[in-house]
Amino acid sequence: MLATQLRQKDALFYFVAYPAEDLLRKVRFISRYYDRHEHIAPERVPEGDDIAAFIASIERKDNAFQRELSRTKIRAIKNFYETAVQQPPIPGTVLLFTAERLRFTPVSPFESVGDLVEPQQKYLIIDGQHRLAALEFYMREHPDEARTIAVPCIIFDGRSEDFAAEMFVIINSTPTRINRSHLIDLYEKVTFVEPDAWIASQVVRLLYEEPDSPLRYRINRLGGRSRKDKWILQSELYAELHRWIKSDTAALGVPLRKSMHNVRRYYDAVRDFLKAVQAVLHEAWGNEQYMVTRSVTLRALIRVGADLATTDPDPVESRAERWVRRLVPWTSLLREFRAEGFSERFAARGQSERVEAIYRRLASLIGISPRSR
Repeated sequence: MLATQLRQKDALFYFVAYPAEDLLRKVRFISRYYDRHEHIAPERVPEGDDIAAFIASIERKDNAFQRELSRTKIRAIKNFYETAVQQPPIPGTVLLFTAERLRFTPVSPFESVGDLVEPQQKYLIIDGQHRLAALEFYMREHPDEARTIAVPCIIFDGRSEDFAAEMFVIINSTPTRINRSHLIDLYEKVTFVEPDAWIASQVVRLLYEEPDSPLRYRINRLGGRSRKDKWILQSELYAELHRWIKSDTAALGVPLRKSMHNVRRYYDAVRDFLKAVQAVLHEAWGNEQYMVTRSVTLRALIRVGADLATTDPDPVESRAERWVRRLVPWTSLLREFRAEGFSERFAARGQSERVEAIYRRLASLIGISPRSR
């Protein structure tokens, strides 16, 4: 199908005008939707589909969302489809997600317009559940008219899995959709998968909550109530911690056990490392004139912390002081980390490349051989 490939920072996604009939065959409704005496039954979530299970666990927390609100809202939307003549019946874009990585082939002479291969599995609906449910009921009653409708869709594929879950929560966190009291933290979706993912999610939580954490209340965490300026998205921090823990698991050759002991062990290491950074770069820590506590640098710092915890782990009791002495050479970088001109000093094609450049600069200065990632 013809699609436009869009890029924002490091993210790639696609815009498609989907014929209504084709789209309705390709989406999964996870909640039950009602219209008069008809309903759409929720599809079973396949085992191992973490994103679908996560979204379903949120939707099924609120009965009003599934039944009364669904019934009223869908009836109103379907009526709009029936009465809209001059204006587009579906003016808003529907957001879809597939865990598959989609193949995109540009059509010459364009680089961003081309053929997008549809996924083999059905899409999850990140935003637009009610619009598509109403379209389904409209299709049943007015099939000929419905077939003339093309639905504007944004498609995210397997490259943006964490984003898909996070975006669902953000979009559906208003009182007219899912009550805030029923929001499940983004990382509940990883509590039923591999131990390294679970441990990483718990470390993120402790870094947000614990009084001795240098990142306390500074993580942009869904449902968090702190009004302090946030430095990093929890999904970004989680990704770095997950990479760290997964690397350790691979090196040991033995799966980690889901336990608070392991969570605390990693939390203590991250906390000690960040405290060492804070002590050495105290002038720039939390200072808006510097980039030290911006997400791009914090991600790079976590990578150095992982390397340092591997190469200089013991004795644990003196590690914080030992790491402070190890990081002293970074004081020479303060000028480089000033916000003004930072992007030029760490030139890159995207944020991921910039994180890697900062990591390599920091690691090499304290005698750590940067690892390929």
